Amino acid sequence: MIEPDRNIVLTGFMGVGKTVVARAVAHALGRPLIDMDAEIVARAGKDIPAIFREDGEEAFREYERAVCKELAGRRGLVIATGGGTLVDDANRQALGPSGMLVCLDCEPTELAHRLRADEGRPMLWGKDPSARLQQLLAGRQPAYARIPYHIDTTYRSPEQIAQDVLALHRAGPVSWEVRTPRGSYPVHLLPGGLEMVGTLLRAHEVGPNVAIVSDEHVWPLHGERLRRGMDEAHGAARPIVLPAGEQHKTLDTLQLLYDRFAEGGLDRSGAVIALGGGVITDMAGLAAATFMRGVRLVPLPTTLLGMVDASIGGKVAVDHPRGKNLIGAFVEPLFVLLDPEVLATLPEAEGRAGLAEVIKAGVIGDAEMFAALEASDDPPLRWMVERAIQVKVDIVEEDPYEGGRRAVLNLGHTFAHAFELLSGYRLAHGLAVARGMAAAAHLAELRGLCTEHTRQRIVAVLQRRDLPTTYAAHQPSDVYEAMWADKKRRGSSLRFVLPRAIGDVTVDGEVPKEQVLRALERIRP
Repeated sequence: MIEPDRNIVLTGFMGVGKTVVARAVAHALGRPLIDMDAEIVARAGKDIPAIFREDGEEAFREYERAVCKELAGRRGLVIATGGGTLVDDANRQALGPSGMLVCLDCEPTELAHRLRADEGRPMLWGKDPSARLQQLLAGRQPAYARIPYHIDTTYRSPEQIAQDVLALHRAGPVSWEVRTPRGSYPVHLLPGGLEMVGTLLRAHEVGPNVAIVSDEHVWPLHGERLRRGMDEAHGAARPIVLPAGEQHKTLDTLQLLYDRFAEGGLDRSGAVIALGGGVITDMAGLAAATFMRGVRLVPLPTTLLGMVDASIGGKVAVDHPRGKNLIGAFVEPLFVLLDPEVLATLPEAEGRAGLAEVIKAGVIGDAEMFAALEASDDPPLRWMVERAIQVKVDIVEEDPYEGGRRAVLNLGHTFAHAFELLSGYRLAHGLAVARGMAAAAHLAELRGLCTEHTRQRIVAVLQRRDLPTTYAAHQPSDVYEAMWADKKRRGSSLRFVLPRAIGDVTVDGEVPKEQVLRALERIRP
């Protein structure tokens, strides 16, 4: 859970008001204020212009790095950084684990007005301060975009900005930075986050041409709230509302999205926002990855399953009559935003389906969370979400393109995808995964990989959460044949992810057909 005494770190370009806002926030919370520039001046024994003139910029940056390392070990502070402090990835990574990083933004014209008469800004020295301002802003923008949270300061008082910072602090946001071979992308868990989407889009320099893909169930619940959260630059975002359900996750729907994107003039300066469950984030993600060879994608999952699994890791796809998710790609989203407030509108059955993925995360890599799910008292939902996300992030960072360890995330899925295919994709994915995990536990026991006790624990937790652990809609032989459509098979072998113990699973590609059929017989009621 969130550390209540974690630091609040305010950063942003010179002139945005970091110090005055930090002072107001520190006063409101009764916390010490650390102004990093003042700290450096005290250590150097000279003011910042003198450091730049006499020692050079690199000497100033060394002071910054030393102060960041020291502050990273403290708690309960409000910190105002210099404008270039968190441009350095090492400084950002040092302060990030101990604090909530907030970037204060401002329109360039207003910044120029604020800085016009300030001769104490060594970074603006030169014959043309205005041109230097634009150059510095452009150079720092990619680094500022990596700061998790953004608040606009343009034409707003320090008191208003401080109230926004305090509201963000009370919400207790959490961020993960998912590292990939091509860079990284942030995942934000932020109550009320739908109302911050516009600010985040602007921080990432997304143009006004934005398409919002949702479905007929989700859009009436959350669409207007999302649009209210879009700032003026993105106020004309176009909603594309699709029929709900896995049965619509097809190439025909993908073609419809391409048509709507083209009609709306979507281009690479814009973005596709996916507002919905795993079906929507999958379809919109594949459409974004392939339209014009790639338009930026922002998943906003609205289901528990989508938050802990589908939206993280960059896998997007549509189904084919011969198998689930057979046509897909890997795509790196611009950012992922998880707003837990949307879960309040989730139907009870959808919530249970999402819990199957939470339980799966426990079996794969979090024995402590699994034990909490076994206990008589329900653990807090947000705590479970955070733990499940951490399992997913750790695995996809290790294996971003499913070449090795990432396969363990498919625990129960070889069975589940066959159940879904045979149902015509009318069986909810989470409920299919629950049955698949039960079958996988029985198969692991049959193969001597896990004990009877481990199998019993997995089945018991699923049952305790009112998740199905039996399957009788089709004969075991039909289910086995349907498994061969699964994209995870390797040549003439089916691959199964099987538990050895809670928190420890393995991939088994040498399973005799007879044992698979016996496992399926075991889960028949």
